[in-house]
Amino acid sequence: MGALTGKVAIVTGAGQGVGRCHAELLAAEGAAVVVNDLGESADVVAAAIVANGGRAVAQRGSVSDWAAAEALVQRAISEFGDLHILVNNAGFIRDAMSFSMEEAPFDSVVSVHLKGHFAPAHFAAAYWRNQAKVLEGTEGGLPQRRIINTTSESGLFGGPGQGNYGSAKGGIITMTTILARELGRYNVTVNCIAPRARTPMTEVNPKFTKPESGFDKYDPANISPMVAFLASDHASDISAQTFIVLGDQVHRIRPTEIANSVTGGDKKWTVDALVAAKDQMFGGAPSGVPAWGGPPM
Repeated sequence: MGALTGKVAIVTGAGQGVGRCHAELLAAEGAAVVVNDLGESADVVAAAIVANGGRAVAQRGSVSDWAAAEALVQRAISEFGDLHILVNNAGFIRDAMSFSMEEAPFDSVVSVHLKGHFAPAHFAAAYWRNQAKVLEGTEGGLPQRRIINTTSESGLFGGPGQGNYGSAKGGIITMTTILARELGRYNVTVNCIAPRARTPMTEVNPKFTKPESGFDKYDPANISPMVAFLASDHASDISAQTFIVLGDQVHRIRPTEIANSVTGGDKKWTVDALVAAKDQMFGGAPSGVPAWGGPPM
C-alpha cells in the first residue's frame, strides 16, 4: 500500500511540469487524482496515470474562475466519493518592472495565483466543514484533510520584475496561515512549498539545464515527494508551515516574527525621539534592502 491509499486528491495546473509530477506521484502512492489544467494536457496526464494502473480523471478549467473551482471540487466528490487532498499548483508569470508593468498582466497573474489558490480552497473548505458536522462524534472521527499551496522564493524574498507574481505568492503564504487557523478544527492541515525546479517558467535560465550525467538537481520530480509527505497521515502535526524544496534539499522557513522592539515609555512618540531610537530599533542589523535569502543555485 502507498502512503496515500484510499485518498482522493486534486492537483491544479497538473498538465505539465511540477504539477504533472505531483499528480503522477500522488497516484503512484495510491490516491485517486483529479488532474486539472486549462486544456487537453489534463486529459493526457490523466490517461497516462490510468495506463500505469492508477485512478485519475481530467477536469479542465481555470482555477481563478469561481464556478470552475466549484466544479473541480464537485468532480472529485462525484467521481471518487470524497476529497482529502487539494494541491494548489496552477500559475504562470508575466514579468515586468514596476515602471513597465501594465494592468492586464498584473491582474491576470494575481488572479490565477492568489484567487486561483483561494477559490478551490473555499469550495474544499465548505465541503469539509459540512462533512465535519455530519461525522463529528461518529466512530473514527473526522478524516484527515490536506491543502498544499505553492508559493515561490520571489514571494519569500521579493524578486525584481515580479511585482505581480511575487506579491501574489507572498499573499499565498499569508493565506496558508489563515486557512490553517480556520480549518484546523475540521482536521485540515494547510502548508506551503516554494519549489525550485526546471519548468516552462524557468527553463529559459541556463542554470536549470539538465546535466549530461549525475543528479539532476532541478528535475521537477524532485519536488513531489515533499508534497506526497505533507499529504499523508504522517504529516498530521504539520500545519501553517512553508518549505523551500529543490533537488535533495528541504528548507523550512521560520515564520514571521518580531526582530526587535523599542518603546516610548508611556509617551507618544515624536519624530526626534524616533530618530534617537533608530539604532536601538535595528539593534545593529542592516536597515536597508535585505540580501536575497534563498539557498544558492
